[in-house]
Amino acid sequence: MKSLPPKSPHGCAPLEPLIYIVDDDPGMNDALANLLRSVGMRSRSFLTAEEFLAVKIDDSPSCVVLDVRLRVANGLEVQREMNQRGMCLPVVFITGYGDIEMSVRAMKAGAVDFLTKPFRDQDFLDAVSAAIAVDRTKRHALQCGDDLRARYATLSEREREVMTLAASGLMNKQIAGKMGISEVTIKIHRARAMRKMAARTFADLVKMALELGLCPPRGASPAAPRPGDGAAQPAAMGY
Repeated sequence: MKSLPPKSPHGCAPLEPLIYIVDDDPGMNDALANLLRSVGMRSRSFLTAEEFLAVKIDDSPSCVVLDVRLRVANGLEVQREMNQRGMCLPVVFITGYGDIEMSVRAMKAGAVDFLTKPFRDQDFLDAVSAAIAVDRTKRHALQCGDDLRARYATLSEREREVMTLAASGLMNKQIAGKMGISEVTIKIHRARAMRKMAARTFADLVKMALELGLCPPRGASPAAPRPGDGAAQPAAMGY
């Protein structure tokens, strides 16, 4: 299933991509900006790394087109500084002095592509499109995580406890004994948790619990039961 484009916080229209261009050659900046404009893509240009690093990153799906050899800073150093500042955008490196060692270092550092000047317009557009796709996917995953945490926040304390214990593999009867309430009440809490979490099946609820870190993955070695904890032997055998 394809990820939907991120929506604007003020409306329903998807946010248009924004490409940041960092190159100390004004002519190259203008040429790349014009090329992107010709295919309907927005861009912002910067002549120095300092100017770019000081900018507030837009909420749109974005990427950075970064020259490896800037006058003051090395592009790989700029990429590290971006990550340290939380500017975790996909990077497309461009350079007129590319070599294999440098390109390998760039790709290991997380670059989407490494283009050596002069490059074809289509190669550049393909690299930018791939970088934007990477950022869209990342933003979608983060948005899903935020939505999941927001739904979990609506659960009562009892519903959270039931969700955690059920996702950990305990039967309703075992959860009831552990919490000191009736099995019927456990079923009610479990149903409410599933409704509030928008879980269509119990398997969906387990997956959500794992994503939230509420319980260890199935198959992980469980802690040894404490004496008197009421754990039944069949449950320990996976029934």
